[in-house]
Amino acid sequence: MDLGTVRSININEEMQQSYLDYAMSVIVSRALPDARDGLKPVQRRILYAMFEMGLRPGSAHKKSARIVGEVLGKYHPHGDMAVYDAMARLAQDFSQRYRLVEGQGNFGSIDGDPPAAMRYTEARLTEISMDILQQLGMDTVDFLDNFDGTLQEPEVLPSSIPNLLVNGASGIAVAMATNIPPHNLGEVVDALVMMFENWTKIDDIGVEDLMKHIKGPDFPTGGLIITDDRTETLAQAYGSGKGRVRMRARVLLEEMSRGRKRIIVTELPYMTNKATLIEKIAEFVRDGSLEGVSDLRDESDRLGMRIVIELSKTANPDEVLKTLYKRTAMQGTFGINILALVKGQPQNLNLKQALKVFADHRLEVVRRRSEYELKKSEERIHIIKAYLIALENLDEVIDTIRRSHRVETARNNLMRKFNLDEIQAQAILDMPLRRLAALERKRIEDEHKEVEKRIKELKALLRSPKMMREVVINELKEVRTRYADARRTQIIQMQEGETAIDRLTTRDMMPEKLVWVAVSKNNKIARTDDDKSFRQWGLDAPSMVLRTTTHHTLYLVTETGEAAALAVQSLPVADDPDSGISLTALSPLTSQHKPKLIFSAPTDLEEGDGYVVSVSKMGMVKRSALSELPGPSAHLFTLVKINDGDALKFLLLTKGDQTIFLATKLGMGIRFNEEEVRPMGLVAAGVNGIKLRENDEVIGGGNASLRGEILLVTNRGKAKRIEPSQFPLQGRYGLGVIAWRLPDDEHIAGSMIGILTSNGVVHFKEAASRLLRVTDAPSRTRAQKGEVVIDVKKGDEILEMTVPLDAISLVGK
Repeated sequence: MDLGTVRSININEEMQQSYLDYAMSVIVSRALPDARDGLKPVQRRILYAMFEMGLRPGSAHKKSARIVGEVLGKYHPHGDMAVYDAMARLAQDFSQRYRLVEGQGNFGSIDGDPPAAMRYTEARLTEISMDILQQLGMDTVDFLDNFDGTLQEPEVLPSSIPNLLVNGASGIAVAMATNIPPHNLGEVVDALVMMFENWTKIDDIGVEDLMKHIKGPDFPTGGLIITDDRTETLAQAYGSGKGRVRMRARVLLEEMSRGRKRIIVTELPYMTNKATLIEKIAEFVRDGSLEGVSDLRDESDRLGMRIVIELSKTANPDEVLKTLYKRTAMQGTFGINILALVKGQPQNLNLKQALKVFADHRLEVVRRRSEYELKKSEERIHIIKAYLIALENLDEVIDTIRRSHRVETARNNLMRKFNLDEIQAQAILDMPLRRLAALERKRIEDEHKEVEKRIKELKALLRSPKMMREVVINELKEVRTRYADARRTQIIQMQEGETAIDRLTTRDMMPEKLVWVAVSKNNKIARTDDDKSFRQWGLDAPSMVLRTTTHHTLYLVTETGEAAALAVQSLPVADDPDSGISLTALSPLTSQHKPKLIFSAPTDLEEGDGYVVSVSKMGMVKRSALSELPGPSAHLFTLVKINDGDALKFLLLTKGDQTIFLATKLGMGIRFNEEEVRPMGLVAAGVNGIKLRENDEVIGGGNASLRGEILLVTNRGKAKRIEPSQFPLQGRYGLGVIAWRLPDDEHIAGSMIGILTSNGVVHFKEAASRLLRVTDAPSRTRAQKGEVVIDVKKGDEILEMTVPLDAISLVGK
């Protein structure tokens, strides 16, 4: 029996070499992502295996156990749970900024719940994953042997997504670790485009230039990032590839009954376990180290996170928040360490280097893809030329083939007679008879022209680095168009000498921004992220629109005078109100409450700073100080008492010394001083503003002290605008004067006051709502008739006109 050779080795050298081999295996093959596609080997193998299995976004989901088995058996000879945990993380929307796997079933939760067993869950690729995997079959990347040498797997993926920064990565290797935060795709693409557009001066581009586009990390769970003059800045972290950022939960204060308040947590710092956080807060309350908390519960649902911390009447919310930030995970740090594999070696990268590695990778992919496409095009045109020769000499080709006894003889005869090579001759022999039709011949000629044109384009592209960069830029812009979304994590820069503890709630933290708020017809609410309005007309036009700021409190008022208060900052950001959140989920309004009007006001108003004037259909007018309105609350309150048979019609925001104009359905108008309506408490009904004739009612009005004219529009589409001075200033509760003498079958449907460019939205019984500008109507006196400015079809009519409120210009704060 041969026992082999006994060798003497140095144990120190063997241990050192073996450990180094193990360490490099962990670093390269397990723990660190490649800087080009941002994926660890197990993640890359999962995506590639799913791609090979045909699990495209439009296909049916496949059992996770089936996917894990495919990965283990072909590419990744490790434990099944290692593969399944990696796949589950790719499917978690609280872990990945942009999910690469679409899961069906329980893939874990932010409460720390583990994914269900792999035999219960199913998965498939997402759309964004296809942009990471696309063009794999075009020789864009190198392929390597798998673990047993029977299959090939990609060394890296082509990836048109800058995944390393977009989804980030974390991993612990031997003697090194990586911790890359997620970023916003749109911001990263903008930075890359800027680099490509200034490629000849890329050495002059610094981290500060890149940070004009990449503001900072953008975590999937949202929250806040706070920087002050005592902590390391983001620029320092991005400049060195190492640093720390301070994260904080998004917190709002809501008022409760009897003067009590409650803290609402809607977003947590990245990788914070919600259930553990709640348990920790409860523990502090029980042992007495956190005073003032009367109740704690989790009201989170599929619409979003909502942790409620109710405070006692004597509790100081600021002190409670300071304790929560100091002692719980509501405030924490994220250690940035951009460590990734570059050419197979671990390398610490700053922001510019990370982007440059991806940029070089994309240029290499485009070059190899173009070379591959050029090769295929040249092979194709070689065949097309043979087809054209055959078509030009059709009778001779057929005669040559017919006279040949064998296929080999026919091929050789064709090659000799028409000066063809073997590939071309075989293509002619394989050509089906249907290609001899006249239309098919035309298609071959057209294809020849197209392929020749494409070959010229590809050769020009391969000769021009500038054109290659333009291709990459266009592809990046397409990616941005398809996948970019709004930033979730807000970055707060403290002023010099100011620290994070000086600002406690989200409102304190966030800069004041002008935004638009809208409520859709199916009672969903959303706001914009900038001062750009929603589309206000059309079939899907919102029922209410308001221009306000993120530091205001929003009030939703029903026809019966009940109101709910919400923080504008807490409203969901969306491009369309129908993509927002239901009012019943976000406010104390129920399905029985139908909001009719919205307005907003600053939360720091004092007595005399402004008033809200409510006007009912039956002419009741009430004026209440804005300073008396409650802040964001979990309970409804009464803005105005509405009598039986009456309904709230419109609201005005005034400054206390202005004039009010009311217009009625039958064409009457009255203008009176608002001081004639004394300020009243919230539960009052108000006083009479105008005497109404039988069957008449108030349909609109406005603040007649503002610059502009009064616009009146009838149910038949006629309109006119009148100077407010034509309505004499008189005492309230008069009959008013005739604003427009109308026939019996016509009445005023809406009224507003504004400058010539001001807009109102007219709503029809049948047709889609449309925009009406004040300047669309002719200028007339009260005695003159109006003109038709809107064509109203037979059987249809204008029901009302809504006017977007502008809380900024009216209140002036």
